[in-house]
Amino acid sequence: MSETPENAQGNGTVSAKQEFRDEAIEFVKMIVWFLILFGILRIFVVEGYEVTGDSMEPTLCDRDRILVFKLSHKLSQFSLFSGIEPLEPGDVVVFDSQVESGKRYVKRLVAKGIREPQRNTASAQGHDGEPDQAKNVRVLLDNGTLYVNNKRQQEDYLPSRHSTSMEICETLLPPNTYFVLGDNRRVSKDSRSFGPIDDEYIIGKAVFRFWPLTRIGTL
Repeated sequence: MSETPENAQGNGTVSAKQEFRDEAIEFVKMIVWFLILFGILRIFVVEGYEVTGDSMEPTLCDRDRILVFKLSHKLSQFSLFSGIEPLEPGDVVVFDSQVESGKRYVKRLVAKGIREPQRNTASAQGHDGEPDQAKNVRVLLDNGTLYVNNKRQQEDYLPSRHSTSMEICETLLPPNTYFVLGDNRRVSKDSRSFGPIDDEYIIGKAVFRFWPLTRIGTL
């Protein structure tokens, strides 16, 4: 027996509704997977930040927007990837404040302590339980000139002497710590005031400026 026009129309309506429902479900699934992937990338791989202040001028200016690569530093914290050196002097880094909750800084890494695979208290101590001074790296900033273990450092990223500070600052870097400075050193708040940065506070390396478009490029 042939199907009446009313039944054919009804079946067509049901089929269209089912197709719309299936497409809606697939669209929602796609959005969910996109958000999951975006979250993973943001937490472990790369994240965007907006620069505030003028402490990194002229390299980075107020309201510049940058991409920070996180993956290599996160991997280096696992023993399997302990041979990775994610950060080198001259890199621009983003890190959490060690004293102000929720505050982050972007500065120039100018010196680093030796890397130790096991980050614990005993690893930086001698046999008598005292800190092993032989493992420390000496940093001296003398009238705008940077010395690391008594070797003068060539800071080609500094455009001119006007951005340096004439003060004298000396410190010892324990293992797994970093000494950071702003490129605009006359106004920058950095390791001269809050000391070396422990490895666990590092977010990652700033690799690219994507805003403003007139200054887009690698760092």
